[in-house]
Amino acid sequence: MPLTIAAFQALIRGKYFATDSARGTHATFLLFAEEFGELATALYNCNKQVHGGSPPTEGERANLEEEFADVLAWLATLANINGVDLEKALTKYTVDGRVEGVKE
Repeated sequence: MPLTIAAFQALIRGKYFATDSARGTHATFLLFAEEFGELATALYNCNKQVHGGSPPTEGERANLEEEFADVLAWLATLANINGVDLEKALTKYTVDGRVEGVKE
Protein backbone atom coordinates (compact mmCIF):
# COMPACT_ATOMS: atom_id res chain seq x y z
CA MET A 1 0.00 0.00 0.00
CA PRO A 2 1.36 3.46 -0.87
CA LEU A 3 2.66 5.66 1.93
CA THR A 4 0.70 8.89 2.31
CA ILE A 5 2.23 12.19 3.29
CA ALA A 6 0.24 12.10 6.56
CA ALA A 7 1.40 8.58 7.36
CA PHE A 8 5.03 9.48 6.65
CA GLN A 9 4.81 12.58 8.82
CA ALA A 10 3.25 10.52 11.62
CA LEU A 11 5.98 7.89 11.29
CA ILE A 12 8.70 10.55 11.61
CA ARG A 13 6.83 12.14 14.53
CA GLY A 14 6.55 8.81 16.34
CA LYS A 15 10.24 8.01 15.97
CA TYR A 16 11.88 11.38 16.46
CA PHE A 17 9.56 14.03 17.95
CA ALA A 18 10.96 14.01 21.49
CA THR A 19 14.54 14.49 20.32
CA ASP A 20 13.64 16.88 17.51
CA SER A 21 11.47 19.16 19.62
CA ALA A 22 14.12 19.29 22.37
CA ARG A 23 16.71 20.32 19.74
CA GLY A 24 14.41 23.09 18.49
CA THR A 25 13.72 24.67 15.15
CA HIS A 26 17.00 26.54 14.65
CA ALA A 27 19.29 23.56 15.22
CA THR A 28 16.95 21.26 13.31
CA PHE A 29 16.93 23.63 10.35
CA LEU A 30 20.74 23.52 10.28
CA LEU A 31 20.57 19.72 10.05
CA PHE A 32 17.97 20.04 7.27
CA ALA A 33 20.31 22.43 5.43
CA GLU A 34 23.13 19.91 5.77
CA GLU A 35 20.94 17.23 4.19
CA PHE A 36 19.92 19.66 1.46
CA GLY A 37 23.62 20.16 0.70
CA GLU A 38 24.16 16.40 0.57
CA LEU A 39 21.27 16.18 -1.90
CA ALA A 40 22.92 18.87 -4.02
CA THR A 41 26.14 16.83 -4.11
CA ALA A 42 24.25 13.66 -4.98
CA LEU A 43 22.40 15.44 -7.79
CA TYR A 44 25.70 16.71 -9.15
CA ASN A 45 27.25 13.24 -9.00
CA CYS A 46 24.30 11.74 -10.87
CA ASN A 47 24.32 14.38 -13.59
CA LYS A 48 28.01 14.73 -14.44
CA GLN A 49 27.43 13.23 -17.88
CA VAL A 50 25.59 16.42 -18.88
CA HIS A 51 28.98 18.15 -18.72
CA GLY A 52 30.97 15.40 -20.39
CA GLY A 53 31.51 13.23 -17.32
CA SER A 54 30.69 9.61 -16.73
CA PRO A 55 27.19 8.28 -15.98
CA PRO A 56 26.36 7.70 -12.32
CA THR A 57 27.41 4.47 -10.64
CA GLU A 58 24.89 2.25 -8.87
CA GLY A 59 26.24 3.59 -5.59
CA GLU A 60 25.71 7.19 -6.67
CA ARG A 61 22.13 6.42 -7.74
CA ALA A 62 21.46 4.69 -4.41
CA ASN A 63 22.93 7.68 -2.56
CA LEU A 64 20.71 10.06 -4.54
CA GLU A 65 17.61 8.16 -3.44
CA GLU A 66 18.84 8.13 0.15
CA GLU A 67 19.44 11.89 0.14
CA PHE A 68 15.94 12.57 -1.23
CA ALA A 69 14.54 10.45 1.59
CA ASP A 70 16.66 12.27 4.17
CA VAL A 71 15.51 15.70 2.95
CA LEU A 72 11.86 14.60 3.15
CA ALA A 73 12.38 13.20 6.65
CA TRP A 74 13.98 16.42 7.91
CA LEU A 75 11.24 18.48 6.26
CA ALA A 76 8.64 16.35 8.07
CA THR A 77 10.59 16.87 11.29
CA LEU A 78 10.54 20.64 10.86
CA ALA A 79 6.81 20.51 10.13
CA ASN A 80 6.19 18.38 13.21
CA ILE A 81 8.06 20.60 15.66
CA ASN A 82 6.36 23.68 14.21
CA GLY A 83 2.82 22.26 14.22
CA VAL A 84 2.40 22.12 10.44
CA ASP A 85 0.28 19.38 8.86
CA LEU A 86 2.09 18.79 5.55
CA GLU A 87 -0.88 17.07 3.91
CA LYS A 88 -3.07 20.08 4.71
CA ALA A 89 -0.34 22.46 3.54
CA LEU A 90 -0.09 20.59 0.25
CA THR A 91 -3.69 21.47 -0.61
CA LYS A 92 -2.04 24.58 -2.02
CA TYR A 93 -1.15 22.30 -4.95
CA THR A 94 -4.01 19.81 -4.88
CA VAL A 95 -6.99 22.19 -4.81
CA ASP A 96 -7.81 23.63 -8.23
CA GLY A 97 -7.20 27.34 -8.61
CA ARG A 98 -4.90 27.78 -5.59
CA VAL A 99 -1.66 27.82 -7.60
CA GLU A 100 -1.56 29.17 -11.12
CA GLY A 101 1.31 29.51 -13.54
CA VAL A 102 4.84 28.21 -13.62
CA LYS A 103 8.01 29.74 -12.21
CA GLU A 104 10.50 30.60 -14.91
